[in-house]
Amino acid sequence: MIYFHWIIITVYLVVIVLTMIAVLMDNRQPAKTMAWVMVLSFVPVVGIIIYFFFGQNFRKERIISQRSLDELTKRSMLEFAEQRNLHLPENSRPLLKLFANQSMSFPFKDNSVDIYTDGYNLFLALLRAIGRAQDHIHIDTYIIENDPLGRLISDALIDKARQGVEVRFIYDDVGCWRVKDKFFDRMRKEGVKVQPFMPVKFPALTGKVNYRNHRKICIIDGEVGFIGGMNIAMRYIKGDGGRPWRDTHLRIVGGAVYALQRAFLIDWYFVDRTLITDHRYYPDNTHLAENNCLAQLVTSSPIQPWPDIMQGYVKILLEAKKYVYMETPYFLPTEPILFAMRTAALSGVDVRLMVPMHGDSKILEWACKSYLGEVVEAGVKVYLYKPGFNHSKIMVSDDYISTCGSTNIDFRSFENNFESNIFFYDTEMALRIKNIYLEDEEHCIDIEEVRDFTHRSFIQRLWESLVRLLSPLL
Repeated sequence: MIYFHWIIITVYLVVIVLTMIAVLMDNRQPAKTMAWVMVLSFVPVVGIIIYFFFGQNFRKERIISQRSLDELTKRSMLEFAEQRNLHLPENSRPLLKLFANQSMSFPFKDNSVDIYTDGYNLFLALLRAIGRAQDHIHIDTYIIENDPLGRLISDALIDKARQGVEVRFIYDDVGCWRVKDKFFDRMRKEGVKVQPFMPVKFPALTGKVNYRNHRKICIIDGEVGFIGGMNIAMRYIKGDGGRPWRDTHLRIVGGAVYALQRAFLIDWYFVDRTLITDHRYYPDNTHLAENNCLAQLVTSSPIQPWPDIMQGYVKILLEAKKYVYMETPYFLPTEPILFAMRTAALSGVDVRLMVPMHGDSKILEWACKSYLGEVVEAGVKVYLYKPGFNHSKIMVSDDYISTCGSTNIDFRSFENNFESNIFFYDTEMALRIKNIYLEDEEHCIDIEEVRDFTHRSFIQRLWESLVRLLSPLL
């Protein structure tokens, strides 16, 4: 019996040592490396379980070959090369080049955009677009609930599939954990091509539970696209727990739909291993009225070499001359984002951050407060949204650049999730996003006026600092 125990201990120690070597070979930030080494060293058994769930680094894995990416890109890039009268604004060229060099995220012109700030109007527009589909419907979502809205959308997709329209649907396996398989099986039986994103099968894929597809994009016939922060669930219309739900989503017609299509087809190849490059998914758009609304879709994921969207946020903050306004439901920033926000604010830039007064998770709310105190000290103006839960993810700077998408200002979005944001280089679009922010701000309170924040006890602040240590895992 003693001999058997020694074998178990020896095997465990070997696993721990090999895991530590893997952590070291990842060449992460020294503080993060040391944190994982400490967890593995001083938290027996539980530490190794936490690492397998949340610590594995997939950024260097080549899950999709460069040849496949080239095949998936050639149609949209061909159209990009043929864009006539494409004007790249001088003050935006460094950011445009950053995104293009990192992940072939190219800008497209001639875009018209409808902005939705509530679920009711968004889903009416989405159902209207689905009803008009003639060739194909592509949807990529983190969550679809088996509730009245989820069933309404699935019925609409089934109806189009029966009419001969190609329907492809990607949902995140963890995001839809509570949805039973029969919900998706019904769609499959009726002709909808449904695939889960990175399904979690214990114990073989435990590490991948931490890497989720958080994107919310939809493409209809290659001509109309949707992107933003709303999942398919009734709470986006009726609110949650008696509180209204505030969010932002976009409907786009124009060149940027090509980029949305490419993003979806790459995800489809990821989940289905089907390489789709037919030209009909990128229909001719020369009939569109020319305008100066330049848009660039940027995707980020843990398997790309660089955290693209985070680097874009950092660059916008550091290059801002007048202001940067941001909305996010969760504020657990990485160190580069914290550094950029502090630097911008201390340089005299009007940096404003809006978060919900009360989040949908108490532990996230506790962790958030220590970060909020840090940026307030540097001069960032923090506003707490009172009417309900603000799930919106927008940023606007200097009346010329704006963005909307699925990315929260937190570790998970910047480092672990598959995300998508669309960046606009257009004054009119920036002013529209700015006005939305300012309208939301009218329903906020300055955090420095909240006694519960400014007069927190030592015990409260200590607890928040302890919870903050979990930020990379939250």
